[in-house]
Amino acid sequence: MALAAATGSMSVCKPKISCPFRQCTHISSRVRCVATQAQSQEHVGVSRRTVLDAASVAVLSLSMPGLAQAAKAPKGFNPVEDLNDGYKFLYPFGWQEVAVKGTDVVYKDVVEPLESVSVTLAATDKNDITDFGPLAEVSETLARDVLTAPGTEVKLLNTAEREDDKGHKYYELEFTATTSRYTRHQLAVVAVGNGKLYTLTTGSSEKRWSKMKDRLQTSVRSFSLLF
Repeated sequence: MALAAATGSMSVCKPKISCPFRQCTHISSRVRCVATQAQSQEHVGVSRRTVLDAASVAVLSLSMPGLAQAAKAPKGFNPVEDLNDGYKFLYPFGWQEVAVKGTDVVYKDVVEPLESVSVTLAATDKNDITDFGPLAEVSETLARDVLTAPGTEVKLLNTAEREDDKGHKYYELEFTATTSRYTRHQLAVVAVGNGKLYTLTTGSSEKRWSKMKDRLQTSVRSFSLLF
């Protein structure tokens, strides 16, 4: 999904807010830029990474069956496993990778412009997401000042916290982001590890939320750090 200070997609926090992320406003500006670009879909270009990922899985299936088995995804999803940056997640089958400046990776539906999933990274000196503060304290700041573009009306709906078997903790958020042109129903998960603050964000139009929510929730809950 304190965080505005360290996320790669976080923007400068408003002075009137007691913002735990204020110490990293240079990173916040970069993340805010990413949020604006992801919502407007202005910098889109299909890349070759999807093809390369598929080729890598094919090679693994021939030479290392155990790893190929681990790479298999549930029906209707494709897996992403980034061994360099140390994370993995699932995204809906049929989405294509596009280039959005400031993100590590983005996959989107080629027909529905508001349906996408992105991962952003930012350097941090924190050891755990809880070092930014309790979820109840940072969730509003994340949703309003980090994960959405300036001028967006944000309504926080739900939050959750989980921990994986490696001890990594994750903050999850659900919120709506309304502009003059649309309302996007969004999900996000944030975590810290390997000297990085990871943010995965996904969503769809409010109109298509009931149809897409299960798939988007699967993407968010599948996100995990590898080491």
